[in-house]
Amino acid sequence: MDTLLMLDHLSCLVSAIRGQGNLNLITRALAAVGCEMEVIPDPTTVHFHLPNNLSVLVHREYNDFITELTNKFPHEKEGINKFYGVCWKIFNALNSLELKSLEEPLYLFGQFFQKPLECLTLAYYLPQNAGAIARKFIQDPQLLSFIDAECFIVSTVNALQTPMINASMVLCDRHFGGINYPVGGVGGIAKSLAKGLLDKGSNIMYRANVTSIILEGKKAVGVKLSDGRELFAKTIISNATRWDTFGKLLKGNELPKEEEEFQKVYVKAPSFLSIHMAVKAEVLPSDTDCHHFVLEDDWTSLEKPYGSIFLSIPTVLDSSLAPKGHHILHIFTTSCIEDWKGLPQRDYDAKKESVADEIISRLENKLFPGLKSAIVFKEVGTPKTHRRFLARDDGTYGPMPRKIPKGLLGMPFNTTAIDGLYCVGDSCFPGQGVIAVAFSGIMCAHRVAADMGLEKNSPILDAALLKLLGWFRSMA
Repeated sequence: MDTLLMLDHLSCLVSAIRGQGNLNLITRALAAVGCEMEVIPDPTTVHFHLPNNLSVLVHREYNDFITELTNKFPHEKEGINKFYGVCWKIFNALNSLELKSLEEPLYLFGQFFQKPLECLTLAYYLPQNAGAIARKFIQDPQLLSFIDAECFIVSTVNALQTPMINASMVLCDRHFGGINYPVGGVGGIAKSLAKGLLDKGSNIMYRANVTSIILEGKKAVGVKLSDGRELFAKTIISNATRWDTFGKLLKGNELPKEEEEFQKVYVKAPSFLSIHMAVKAEVLPSDTDCHHFVLEDDWTSLEKPYGSIFLSIPTVLDSSLAPKGHHILHIFTTSCIEDWKGLPQRDYDAKKESVADEIISRLENKLFPGLKSAIVFKEVGTPKTHRRFLARDDGTYGPMPRKIPKGLLGMPFNTTAIDGLYCVGDSCFPGQGVIAVAFSGIMCAHRVAADMGLEKNSPILDAALLKLLGWFRSMA
Protein backbone atom coordinates (compact mmCIF):
# COMPACT_ATOMS: atom_id res chain seq x y z
CA MET A 1 0.00 0.00 0.00
CA ASP A 2 1.50 3.34 -1.04
CA THR A 3 -0.98 5.79 0.47
CA LEU A 4 -3.44 5.53 3.33
CA LEU A 5 -6.23 8.08 3.20
CA MET A 6 -8.21 8.70 6.38
CA LEU A 7 -11.67 10.12 5.67
CA ASP A 8 -12.98 11.43 8.99
CA HIS A 9 -15.40 14.06 7.74
CA LEU A 10 -17.60 14.64 4.73
CA SER A 11 -20.15 17.44 4.51
CA CYS A 12 -21.53 19.19 1.48
CA LEU A 13 -24.05 22.02 1.70
CA VAL A 14 -23.79 23.34 -1.85
CA SER A 15 -22.18 21.45 -4.71
CA ALA A 16 -21.10 22.95 -8.00
CA ILE A 17 -21.09 20.24 -10.64
CA ARG A 18 -20.46 21.45 -14.15
CA GLY A 19 -18.13 20.98 -17.10
CA GLN A 20 -16.34 24.29 -17.57
CA GLY A 21 -13.00 25.71 -16.45
CA ASN A 22 -10.36 24.48 -14.03
CA LEU A 23 -12.40 25.18 -10.88
CA ASN A 24 -15.00 22.52 -11.66
CA LEU A 25 -13.23 20.39 -9.06
CA ILE A 26 -16.05 18.02 -8.10
CA THR A 27 -16.67 17.23 -11.75
CA ARG A 28 -12.93 16.62 -12.19
CA ALA A 29 -12.82 14.33 -9.16
CA LEU A 30 -15.77 12.30 -10.44
CA ALA A 31 -14.25 12.10 -13.92
CA ALA A 32 -10.93 10.90 -12.48
CA VAL A 33 -12.66 7.75 -11.23
CA GLY A 34 -14.87 7.38 -14.29
CA CYS A 35 -18.10 8.72 -12.83
CA GLU A 36 -20.77 11.14 -13.99
CA MET A 37 -23.89 12.34 -12.19
CA GLU A 38 -27.23 13.56 -13.45
CA VAL A 39 -27.79 17.09 -12.17
CA ILE A 40 -30.56 19.68 -11.88
CA PRO A 41 -29.76 23.38 -12.47
CA ASP A 42 -30.75 25.82 -9.73
CA PRO A 43 -32.12 29.14 -11.07
CA THR A 44 -31.22 30.97 -7.84
CA THR A 45 -28.25 30.20 -5.62
CA VAL A 46 -29.75 31.82 -2.52
CA HIS A 47 -32.57 34.16 -1.54
CA PHE A 48 -31.48 36.66 1.13
CA HIS A 49 -34.11 37.95 3.59
CA LEU A 50 -32.37 40.75 5.49
CA PRO A 51 -33.01 43.67 7.90
CA ASN A 52 -35.06 46.65 6.72
CA ASN A 53 -37.03 44.27 4.47
CA LEU A 54 -34.08 43.95 2.10
CA SER A 55 -34.66 40.97 -0.18
CA VAL A 56 -31.99 39.95 -2.69
CA LEU A 57 -32.08 36.99 -5.07
CA VAL A 58 -28.74 35.66 -6.27
CA HIS A 59 -29.72 34.65 -9.78
CA ARG A 60 -27.94 31.97 -11.78
CA GLU A 61 -27.09 34.55 -14.45
CA TYR A 62 -24.54 37.08 -13.23
CA ASN A 63 -26.10 40.04 -15.10
CA ASP A 64 -29.49 39.31 -13.55
CA PHE A 65 -27.93 39.33 -10.08
CA ILE A 66 -26.08 42.60 -10.69
CA THR A 67 -29.25 44.18 -12.08
CA GLU A 68 -31.19 43.14 -8.98
CA LEU A 69 -28.51 44.46 -6.64
CA THR A 70 -28.08 47.78 -8.45
CA ASN A 71 -31.87 48.23 -8.47
CA LYS A 72 -31.75 47.93 -4.66
CA PHE A 73 -28.74 50.28 -4.42
CA PRO A 74 -28.81 52.49 -7.54
CA HIS A 75 -26.46 55.04 -5.96
CA GLU A 76 -23.81 52.31 -5.60
CA LYS A 77 -24.00 50.94 -9.16
CA GLU A 78 -20.39 51.82 -9.97
CA GLY A 79 -19.08 50.41 -6.68
CA ILE A 80 -21.04 47.18 -7.10
CA ASN A 81 -19.61 46.61 -10.57
CA LYS A 82 -16.09 47.40 -9.42
CA PHE A 83 -16.17 45.11 -6.38
CA TYR A 84 -17.65 42.13 -8.18
CA GLY A 85 -15.38 42.99 -11.13
CA VAL A 86 -12.37 42.39 -8.87
CA CYS A 87 -13.93 39.08 -7.83
CA TRP A 88 -14.12 38.05 -11.48
CA LYS A 89 -10.55 39.18 -12.09
CA ILE A 90 -9.35 36.83 -9.35
CA PHE A 91 -11.69 34.00 -10.37
CA ASN A 92 -10.62 34.19 -14.01
CA ALA A 93 -6.96 34.10 -12.98
CA LEU A 94 -7.58 30.99 -10.88
CA ASN A 95 -9.72 29.39 -13.54
CA SER A 96 -7.06 29.85 -16.21
CA LEU A 97 -4.38 27.99 -14.27
CA GLU A 98 -3.82 24.27 -13.98
CA LEU A 99 -4.55 23.85 -10.29
CA LYS A 100 -1.99 21.77 -8.48
CA SER A 101 0.06 22.08 -5.30
CA LEU A 102 1.35 25.54 -4.42
CA GLU A 103 4.03 23.72 -2.42
CA GLU A 104 5.53 22.21 -5.58
CA PRO A 105 8.11 24.63 -7.07
CA LEU A 106 8.43 23.09 -10.54
CA TYR A 107 4.68 23.47 -11.01
CA LEU A 108 4.77 27.08 -9.77
CA PHE A 109 7.62 28.05 -12.08
CA GLY A 110 5.89 26.40 -15.00
CA GLN A 111 2.61 28.20 -14.34
CA PHE A 112 4.38 31.53 -13.88
CA PHE A 113 6.16 31.28 -17.21
CA GLN A 114 2.94 30.28 -18.97
CA LYS A 115 0.59 32.76 -17.22
CA PRO A 116 2.69 35.46 -15.50
CA LEU A 117 -0.10 38.07 -15.34
CA GLU A 118 -2.57 35.65 -13.74
CA CYS A 119 0.03 34.48 -11.20
CA LEU A 120 0.92 38.06 -10.27
CA THR A 121 -2.78 38.88 -9.89
CA LEU A 122 -3.24 36.06 -7.39
CA ALA A 123 -0.06 36.98 -5.54
CA TYR A 124 -1.30 40.58 -5.23
CA TYR A 125 -4.65 39.57 -3.72
CA LEU A 126 -3.32 36.70 -1.58
CA PRO A 127 -2.85 38.90 1.54
CA GLN A 128 -6.10 40.89 1.09
CA ASN A 129 -9.61 40.50 2.46
CA ALA A 130 -12.98 40.98 0.82
CA GLY A 131 -14.20 43.62 3.29
CA ALA A 132 -11.23 45.92 2.76
CA ILE A 133 -11.60 45.74 -1.01
CA ALA A 134 -15.37 46.31 -0.81
CA ARG A 135 -14.75 49.47 1.20
CA LYS A 136 -12.54 50.87 -1.56
CA PHE A 137 -15.56 51.05 -3.86
CA ILE A 138 -18.68 51.10 -1.66
CA GLN A 139 -19.85 53.47 1.09
CA ASP A 140 -23.46 52.43 1.78
CA PRO A 141 -23.46 50.68 5.22
CA GLN A 142 -26.36 48.40 4.32
CA LEU A 143 -24.73 47.26 1.08
CA LEU A 144 -21.49 46.56 2.95
CA SER A 145 -23.54 44.56 5.44
CA PHE A 146 -25.02 42.58 2.54
CA ILE A 147 -21.48 41.74 1.38
CA ASP A 148 -20.78 40.66 4.97
CA ALA A 149 -23.72 38.26 4.63
CA GLU A 150 -22.41 37.03 1.27
CA CYS A 151 -19.07 36.24 2.89
CA PHE A 152 -20.66 34.76 6.02
CA ILE A 153 -22.16 32.02 3.85
CA VAL A 154 -18.67 31.33 2.50
CA SER A 155 -16.66 31.42 5.71
CA THR A 156 -18.95 31.95 8.77
CA VAL A 157 -17.21 35.29 9.33
CA ASN A 158 -17.78 38.78 7.94
CA ALA A 159 -16.15 40.25 4.83
CA LEU A 160 -13.29 41.88 6.72
CA GLN A 161 -12.23 38.42 7.94
CA THR A 162 -12.82 36.56 4.67
CA PRO A 163 -9.83 36.21 2.30
CA MET A 164 -10.56 37.87 -1.03
CA ILE A 165 -9.48 34.79 -2.97
CA ASN A 166 -11.96 32.58 -1.06
CA ALA A 167 -14.78 35.07 -1.56
CA SER A 168 -14.01 35.40 -5.27
CA MET A 169 -14.02 31.64 -5.83
CA VAL A 170 -17.53 31.28 -4.43
CA LEU A 171 -19.14 34.57 -5.51
CA CYS A 172 -18.18 33.96 -9.14
CA ASP A 173 -18.31 30.18 -9.40
CA ARG A 174 -22.05 30.25 -8.68
CA HIS A 175 -22.53 32.16 -11.96
CA PHE A 176 -19.87 30.39 -14.05
CA GLY A 177 -21.96 27.55 -15.39
CA GLY A 178 -24.31 27.95 -12.44
CA ILE A 179 -24.96 25.76 -9.42
CA ASN A 180 -26.21 22.28 -10.25
CA TYR A 181 -27.45 19.66 -7.79
CA PRO A 182 -27.08 15.91 -8.15
CA VAL A 183 -30.27 13.96 -8.62
CA GLY A 184 -30.91 11.97 -5.45
CA GLY A 185 -29.10 14.41 -3.14
CA VAL A 186 -25.53 15.43 -2.37
CA GLY A 187 -24.88 12.10 -0.67
CA GLY A 188 -24.70 10.70 -4.18
CA ILE A 189 -21.37 12.49 -4.67
CA ALA A 190 -19.72 10.46 -1.91
CA LYS A 191 -21.34 7.24 -3.12
CA SER A 192 -20.19 7.84 -6.70
CA LEU A 193 -16.65 8.68 -5.64
CA ALA A 194 -16.51 5.58 -3.43
CA LYS A 195 -17.76 3.34 -6.23
CA GLY A 196 -15.29 4.87 -8.67
CA LEU A 197 -12.38 4.37 -6.28
CA LEU A 198 -13.32 0.73 -5.73
CA ASP A 199 -13.63 0.21 -9.48
CA LYS A 200 -10.11 1.61 -9.86
CA GLY A 201 -8.71 -0.89 -7.38
CA SER A 202 -8.69 1.16 -4.18
CA ASN A 203 -9.84 -0.14 -0.81
CA ILE A 204 -12.22 1.79 1.45
CA MET A 205 -12.68 0.72 5.06
CA TYR A 206 -15.91 1.69 6.82
CA ARG A 207 -16.54 1.75 10.57
CA ALA A 208 -12.79 1.99 11.05
CA ASN A 209 -12.26 4.86 13.44
CA VAL A 210 -8.66 6.02 13.65
CA THR A 211 -7.60 6.68 17.23
CA SER A 212 -3.95 7.56 16.70
CA ILE A 213 -1.22 8.05 14.13
CA ILE A 214 1.77 5.73 14.60
CA LEU A 215 5.21 7.33 14.54
CA GLU A 216 8.63 5.79 14.15
CA GLY A 217 10.99 8.50 15.33
CA LYS A 218 9.67 11.63 13.63
CA LYS A 219 8.04 9.85 10.71
CA ALA A 220 4.37 8.86 10.37
CA VAL A 221 4.20 5.20 9.32
CA GLY A 222 0.65 4.05 10.08
CA VAL A 223 -2.55 4.39 12.07
CA LYS A 224 -4.18 2.54 14.95
CA LEU A 225 -7.92 1.80 14.79
CA SER A 226 -10.40 1.75 17.66
CA ASP A 227 -10.61 -2.07 17.45
CA GLY A 228 -6.84 -2.34 18.02
CA ARG A 229 -5.78 -3.07 14.46
CA GLU A 230 -2.75 -1.26 13.08
CA LEU A 231 -2.36 -0.35 9.42
CA PHE A 232 0.92 0.79 7.89
CA ALA A 233 1.70 2.85 4.77
CA LYS A 234 4.36 5.06 3.22
CA THR A 235 2.08 8.10 3.34
CA ILE A 236 -0.60 9.16 5.83
CA ILE A 237 -3.17 11.79 4.84
CA SER A 238 -5.51 13.21 7.48
CA ASN A 239 -8.60 15.21 6.62
CA ALA A 240 -9.46 15.61 10.27
CA THR A 241 -9.16 19.20 11.48
CA ARG A 242 -5.71 20.41 12.53
CA TRP A 243 -6.98 20.39 16.13
CA ASP A 244 -8.01 16.74 15.85
CA THR A 245 -4.91 15.67 13.94
CA PHE A 246 -2.38 17.24 16.28
CA GLY A 247 -4.43 17.26 19.49
CA LYS A 248 -5.99 13.80 19.36
CA LEU A 249 -4.48 11.57 16.68
CA LEU A 250 -0.98 12.66 17.75
CA LYS A 251 -1.88 13.15 21.39
CA GLY A 252 1.09 13.27 23.72
CA ASN A 253 3.47 14.41 21.01
CA GLU A 254 4.98 17.86 21.07
CA LEU A 255 2.98 20.30 18.96
CA PRO A 256 5.06 21.38 15.92
CA LYS A 257 5.92 25.07 15.79
CA GLU A 258 3.88 25.66 12.64
CA GLU A 259 0.79 24.26 14.38
CA GLU A 260 1.41 26.52 17.36
CA GLU A 261 1.54 29.48 14.96
CA PHE A 262 -1.65 28.35 13.22
CA GLN A 263 -3.51 28.18 16.53
CA LYS A 264 -2.28 31.65 17.46
CA VAL A 265 -3.85 33.07 14.29
CA TYR A 266 -7.00 30.90 14.06
CA VAL A 267 -9.62 29.55 16.44
CA LYS A 268 -12.31 26.96 15.86
CA ALA A 269 -15.37 28.39 14.15
CA PRO A 270 -18.66 27.55 15.88
CA SER A 271 -20.70 24.52 15.00
CA PHE A 272 -24.37 24.44 14.01
CA LEU A 273 -27.78 23.58 15.37
CA SER A 274 -29.44 21.58 12.58
CA ILE A 275 -33.13 20.82 12.10
CA HIS A 276 -34.26 18.27 9.52
CA MET A 277 -37.99 18.36 8.84
CA ALA A 278 -40.60 16.92 6.53
CA VAL A 279 -43.62 19.18 5.95
CA LYS A 280 -46.83 19.10 3.96
CA ALA A 281 -46.15 20.65 0.57
CA GLU A 282 -49.09 23.07 0.65
CA VAL A 283 -47.39 25.22 3.31
CA LEU A 284 -44.78 26.38 0.77
CA PRO A 285 -45.70 28.77 -2.07
CA SER A 286 -45.24 27.27 -5.54
CA ASP A 287 -42.45 29.76 -6.38
CA THR A 288 -40.37 28.96 -3.27
CA ASP A 289 -36.61 29.02 -3.86
CA CYS A 290 -34.35 26.17 -2.81
CA HIS A 291 -31.95 28.11 -0.57
CA HIS A 292 -32.68 30.94 1.86
CA PHE A 293 -30.67 33.03 4.28
CA VAL A 294 -32.68 34.82 6.97
CA LEU A 295 -31.52 37.67 9.21
CA GLU A 296 -34.61 39.55 10.28
CA ASP A 297 -34.03 42.61 12.42
CA ASP A 298 -30.45 43.54 13.24
CA TRP A 299 -27.28 43.38 11.14
CA THR A 300 -25.20 43.05 14.33
CA SER A 301 -26.75 39.60 14.89
CA LEU A 302 -25.16 38.19 11.72
CA GLU A 303 -22.34 36.33 13.47
CA LYS A 304 -24.06 35.71 16.81
CA PRO A 305 -25.24 32.21 17.75
CA TYR A 306 -28.74 31.65 16.36
CA GLY A 307 -28.60 35.14 14.80
CA SER A 308 -28.99 34.13 11.18
CA ILE A 309 -30.74 31.11 9.69
CA PHE A 310 -29.75 29.00 6.70
CA LEU A 311 -32.56 27.07 5.00
CA SER A 312 -32.31 24.47 2.25
CA ILE A 313 -35.35 22.85 0.61
CA PRO A 314 -33.87 20.26 -1.79
CA THR A 315 -37.27 18.93 -2.87
CA VAL A 316 -37.91 22.23 -4.64
CA LEU A 317 -35.37 20.99 -7.19
CA ASP A 318 -35.68 17.21 -6.82
CA SER A 319 -39.17 16.07 -5.83
CA SER A 320 -38.02 12.43 -5.80
CA LEU A 321 -36.37 13.00 -2.41
CA ALA A 322 -39.72 13.00 -0.56
CA PRO A 323 -43.11 11.29 -0.83
CA LYS A 324 -45.64 13.07 -3.03
CA GLY A 325 -47.20 16.06 -1.32
CA HIS A 326 -44.25 16.71 1.00
CA HIS A 327 -41.08 18.78 1.18
CA ILE A 328 -37.83 18.33 3.06
CA LEU A 329 -36.40 21.28 5.00
CA HIS A 330 -32.86 21.48 6.34
CA ILE A 331 -32.58 24.42 8.74
CA PHE A 332 -29.32 25.33 10.42
CA THR A 333 -27.88 28.17 12.46
CA THR A 334 -24.56 28.72 14.21
CA SER A 335 -24.30 27.38 17.74
CA CYS A 336 -21.41 26.90 20.16
CA ILE A 337 -20.82 23.58 21.91
CA GLU A 338 -20.43 25.43 25.24
CA ASP A 339 -24.20 26.09 25.15
CA TRP A 340 -24.84 22.34 25.30
CA LYS A 341 -22.26 21.05 27.76
CA GLY A 342 -23.04 19.79 31.26
CA LEU A 343 -26.77 19.33 30.75
CA PRO A 344 -28.61 16.28 32.12
CA GLN A 345 -30.22 14.30 29.28
CA ARG A 346 -33.73 15.56 30.11
CA ASP A 347 -32.59 19.20 30.09
CA TYR A 348 -30.55 18.64 26.93
CA ASP A 349 -33.56 17.20 25.10
CA ALA A 350 -35.82 20.00 26.35
CA LYS A 351 -33.36 22.67 25.24
CA LYS A 352 -33.12 21.12 21.78
CA GLU A 353 -36.89 21.32 21.39
CA SER A 354 -37.06 24.85 22.80
CA VAL A 355 -34.33 26.31 20.56
CA ALA A 356 -35.65 24.48 17.49
CA ASP A 357 -39.19 25.73 18.19
CA GLU A 358 -37.93 29.31 18.33
CA ILE A 359 -36.03 28.96 15.03
CA ILE A 360 -39.07 27.41 13.32
CA SER A 361 -41.28 30.21 14.68
CA ARG A 362 -38.97 32.78 13.09
CA LEU A 363 -39.26 31.06 9.70
CA GLU A 364 -43.02 30.81 10.14
CA ASN A 365 -43.28 34.54 10.82
CA LYS A 366 -40.90 35.56 8.04
CA LEU A 367 -41.52 33.11 5.20
CA PHE A 368 -44.09 30.35 5.66
CA PRO A 369 -47.25 31.03 7.71
CA GLY A 370 -48.60 27.79 9.20
CA LEU A 371 -45.22 26.04 9.03
CA LYS A 372 -45.49 24.45 12.48
CA SER A 373 -48.85 22.85 11.81
CA ALA A 374 -47.50 21.36 8.55
CA ILE A 375 -44.63 19.42 10.21
CA VAL A 376 -44.88 15.63 9.88
CA PHE A 377 -41.31 14.78 10.97
CA LYS A 378 -38.58 16.66 12.83
CA GLU A 379 -35.11 15.79 14.07
CA VAL A 380 -32.75 18.20 15.83
CA GLY A 381 -28.95 18.02 16.01
CA THR A 382 -26.65 20.15 18.16
CA PRO A 383 -22.89 20.82 18.09
CA LYS A 384 -22.54 17.67 20.21
CA THR A 385 -24.26 15.74 17.42
CA HIS A 386 -21.85 17.17 14.86
CA ARG A 387 -18.90 16.29 17.09
CA ARG A 388 -20.08 12.72 17.53
CA PHE A 389 -20.97 11.85 13.95
CA LEU A 390 -18.45 13.99 12.04
CA ALA A 391 -15.51 13.45 14.42
CA ARG A 392 -14.62 17.14 14.45
CA ASP A 393 -13.31 18.91 17.53
CA ASP A 394 -16.28 20.63 19.25
CA GLY A 395 -18.26 20.03 16.05
CA THR A 396 -16.44 22.94 14.41
CA TYR A 397 -16.86 23.71 10.71
CA GLY A 398 -13.33 24.97 10.26
CA PRO A 399 -10.92 27.72 11.29
CA MET A 400 -11.88 31.30 12.03
CA PRO A 401 -9.29 34.12 12.33
CA ARG A 402 -8.80 35.61 15.79
CA LYS A 403 -8.55 39.07 14.24
CA ILE A 404 -8.56 40.63 10.79
CA PRO A 405 -6.11 38.35 8.92
CA LYS A 406 -3.79 39.12 6.05
CA GLY A 407 -5.76 37.17 3.49
CA LEU A 408 -4.69 33.56 3.21
CA LEU A 409 -1.14 34.04 4.44
CA GLY A 410 -1.78 32.35 7.78
CA MET A 411 -3.28 29.15 6.37
CA PRO A 412 -1.06 26.04 6.52
CA PHE A 413 -0.64 23.94 3.39
CA ASN A 414 -0.75 20.16 3.02
CA THR A 415 2.71 19.20 4.21
CA THR A 416 3.38 19.07 7.94
CA ALA A 417 6.44 19.10 10.18
CA ILE A 418 6.07 15.33 10.52
CA ASP A 419 7.62 13.36 7.66
CA GLY A 420 5.08 11.21 5.84
CA LEU A 421 2.05 13.04 7.29
CA TYR A 422 -0.11 15.37 5.20
CA CYS A 423 -3.24 17.30 6.09
CA VAL A 424 -6.14 18.16 3.83
CA GLY A 425 -9.49 19.91 4.30
CA ASP A 426 -10.91 23.18 5.58
CA SER A 427 -8.12 23.92 8.07
CA CYS A 428 -5.58 23.90 5.22
CA PHE A 429 -5.08 26.46 2.46
CA PRO A 430 -7.35 27.81 0.99
CA GLY A 431 -9.81 27.20 3.87
CA GLN A 432 -13.55 26.64 4.19
CA GLY A 433 -16.12 25.98 1.49
CA VAL A 434 -16.76 23.08 -0.89
CA ILE A 435 -14.60 24.52 -3.69
CA ALA A 436 -11.78 25.44 -1.32
CA VAL A 437 -11.75 22.00 0.33
CA ALA A 438 -11.80 20.27 -3.06
CA PHE A 439 -8.88 22.49 -4.12
CA SER A 440 -7.04 21.40 -0.96
CA GLY A 441 -7.53 17.78 -1.99
CA ILE A 442 -6.22 18.39 -5.52
CA MET A 443 -3.15 20.17 -4.11
CA CYS A 444 -2.46 17.41 -1.60
CA ALA A 445 -2.71 14.66 -4.21
CA HIS A 446 -0.20 16.47 -6.42
CA ARG A 447 2.22 17.11 -3.57
CA VAL A 448 2.06 13.47 -2.44
CA ALA A 449 2.60 12.28 -6.01
CA ALA A 450 5.68 14.51 -6.29
CA ASP A 451 7.09 13.22 -3.01
CA MET A 452 6.52 9.61 -4.12
CA GLY A 453 8.32 10.23 -7.42
CA LEU A 454 5.18 10.01 -9.54
CA GLU A 455 5.56 13.68 -10.56
CA LYS A 456 8.69 15.67 -11.29
CA ASN A 457 10.19 17.24 -8.20
CA SER A 458 13.28 19.05 -6.95
CA PRO A 459 14.25 18.42 -3.30
CA ILE A 460 16.47 21.52 -3.19
CA LEU A 461 13.77 23.82 -4.55
CA ASP A 462 11.21 22.08 -2.32
CA ALA A 463 13.16 22.94 0.81
CA ALA A 464 13.57 26.57 -0.26
CA LEU A 465 9.88 26.96 -1.13
CA LEU A 466 8.64 25.40 2.11
CA LYS A 467 10.90 27.74 4.06
CA LEU A 468 9.53 30.72 2.10
CA LEU A 469 5.91 29.64 2.71
CA GLY A 470 6.67 29.29 6.42
CA TRP A 471 8.02 32.84 6.42
CA PHE A 472 4.83 34.08 4.71
CA ARG A 473 2.70 32.39 7.39
CA SER A 474 4.70 34.12 10.12
CA MET A 475 3.70 37.48 8.59
CA ALA A 476 0.00 36.74 9.18
